[in-house]
Amino acid sequence: MTVLFNRLALIGCGLIGSSIARAARKRRLVGTIVVADASESVRERVKALGLADVVTDDVAAAAGQADCVILCLPVGANAAVAAAIGPHLKAGAIVSDVGSVKAAVVRDVAPHLPVGVHFVPAHPVAGTEYSGPDAGFAELFDNRWSILTPPEGQDPSAIAAMTAFWRGLGANVEVMGAQHHDLVLAITSHVPHLIAYNLVGTAYDLETVVESEVITFSAGGFRDATRLAASDPTMWRDVFLNNREAVLEMVARFQEDLAALSRMIRWGDGEGLFDLFTRTRAVRRSIIASGQDTAAPNFGRSDGQAKSAD
Repeated sequence: MTVLFNRLALIGCGLIGSSIARAARKRRLVGTIVVADASESVRERVKALGLADVVTDDVAAAAGQADCVILCLPVGANAAVAAAIGPHLKAGAIVSDVGSVKAAVVRDVAPHLPVGVHFVPAHPVAGTEYSGPDAGFAELFDNRWSILTPPEGQDPSAIAAMTAFWRGLGANVEVMGAQHHDLVLAITSHVPHLIAYNLVGTAYDLETVVESEVITFSAGGFRDATRLAASDPTMWRDVFLNNREAVLEMVARFQEDLAALSRMIRWGDGEGLFDLFTRTRAVRRSIIASGQDTAAPNFGRSDGQAKSAD
């Protein structure tokens, strides 16, 4: 592979950041990898795992000479970090991120970037319920989607460079507006996580059975919901707070559809239920057909390797 960036700075090194580091190194997409993280324990693990050439707690120093800076942080932390690195970025550098929400990222980061620095936000729609530098793996992005949401007026060459970078990491790439991204991801990612958190929370509230019947007899549906509900709480708190309008709109639609489904059950509408389940099964099969999951038993997942789209 061609080296795309001589110096890559990753601000934050959890699941996504460490996977980028692993994949970029494995596929020789970059020269020097710099990791900045506020956590001493994370920095020590990054060193032990050999994920970076330079490891620091100084975000400004990490970003200063980088050709590409990727913010791998909960979206609520982006504004402060962007303000810290902005004055130190070199002309022509590209700043990106990996957040699950994009309009808020544009709002919080763009004002801090100087003229001559390019801004190409990204969302790799890939992940697991695990976090930290040990959780990453180089194949995380293979055949997953990375969505780029550059604000209007960005240099086409910067967009092309980030497109090539994500493709080099193994991902498919799509470009869309930030607002449209947030609406689409509200239903494909954010609301499913919200439902999972709420379902597990409801089970937990059943204190008389949660330690016995509910957990002991966890069927596939509840088991898979708990997988989503195990996702990083800081990340998902920030997702819901920063995409609240789109999430609430999708929740309202979900509630309307749930009410209609409840009426079918209440009134014994077997034909309506059958038609609905037939349509929804077709959607699930189309996800498999598009290569975004597998029909293998247990969705092709072995213990400890459950993969989810973020």
